[in-house]
Amino acid sequence: MKPIITLLLLLTLFTRCSTPSGTGSKSFGKDIRTGADQTEEYIDHLQGKRVAILANPTTIIGNKHLVDSLQSRGINIVKVFGPEHGFRGNASNGARVSDEKDSATGIAIISLYGPKRKPSKEDLADVDVMIFDIQDVGCRFYTYINVLREVMESCVDHGKELMILDRPNPNGYLVDGPILDPKYKSGIGQYPIPISHGMTVAEFAQMINGEGWIPGGKKCPLRIVKVANYTHEMPYMLPVKPSPNLNTQQSILLYPSTCLFEGTILNHGRGTMFPFTILGAPALKGKYEFSYTPVSIPGMSESPLHMNEVCYGLDLRNYDTNEFRRTRRINVQWMKDLYNAYPDKAKFFDRSYSRQMGNINGLAGVAEFQEQIKANMPAEQIYASWEPGLSQYKEMRKKYLLYK
Repeated sequence: MKPIITLLLLLTLFTRCSTPSGTGSKSFGKDIRTGADQTEEYIDHLQGKRVAILANPTTIIGNKHLVDSLQSRGINIVKVFGPEHGFRGNASNGARVSDEKDSATGIAIISLYGPKRKPSKEDLADVDVMIFDIQDVGCRFYTYINVLREVMESCVDHGKELMILDRPNPNGYLVDGPILDPKYKSGIGQYPIPISHGMTVAEFAQMINGEGWIPGGKKCPLRIVKVANYTHEMPYMLPVKPSPNLNTQQSILLYPSTCLFEGTILNHGRGTMFPFTILGAPALKGKYEFSYTPVSIPGMSESPLHMNEVCYGLDLRNYDTNEFRRTRRINVQWMKDLYNAYPDKAKFFDRSYSRQMGNINGLAGVAEFQEQIKANMPAEQIYASWEPGLSQYKEMRKKYLLYK
């Protein structure tokens, strides 16, 4: 047990130095003001109204939660809706979240990550304005954009106003990946978009409306508070980790590429303090020198793949993520290299072995990607196969951009 304890202490120390924080956010995008920060743009509109907020720990003004800030200014918050990981962010990846009362405020919290996936008529009966304020990271398989559509549908069905307090997309410069084939529509992919979509939440809401993605082609009226002093090209360091396993800026920038490994037998850092920045498996011993041992970490990964086994593979914690900006591509070479190195290739994409959250076809959005990796297709040919769909998406995206 001693080596594992020592490893965890070292990992914790490293994470404290690299986790997104309020001070770190000043290094990138220091003049950016999120929608929530600009209270002068919306506080008067909320006065005298019954307000509901879809929120999680990223829902902040400065260093204070939006719910706490608005309450202190006399805004009547009647309930909070919590997505995956919960309102205060203490639920693990994929874990069902229950209704509860917030211990800090006494406000009722209604979970949208259990049996219920969108607000009901009864939930909204005593609500005048619904606020959506959650930090996204710009990936198709990051499920908050699915919650966004469900909330938009509920608001339009029940005649409620939806206000979106927009936030920057830390991967907003990157538009890449295969377009989702409708055959692989699932909880980790709902829209015909690439892996990295290059939009903020408010822009994506406009796309949902404009492309008729609410059932029946309904359109939800939106009141948007834009991000000030922002363009998609600006580097932006998140002040709060957006979810338990995206706990460093490095993990957020690697996520469009490394989340694909959830569809393989490889551990992708769950069970360590470095999710999505290290990749490995016991079977790669002798192929790679770097090693680590996943363990159970409450609130992050209770039962990670290859738990308590030494994994060998890639260490991307110091990878220069500016390479993504230079190439405008997610990295598929890592998948190619690790597949080629894996001794039992029949198991590499087999979910019955991997016990992961999604299969590779659902994550990639197409069946071809898996076959291309198996065939050892050159990376440039894989990228080329994403056309013309990717270029068509980029053209469609232009119609909905708030930040040109």
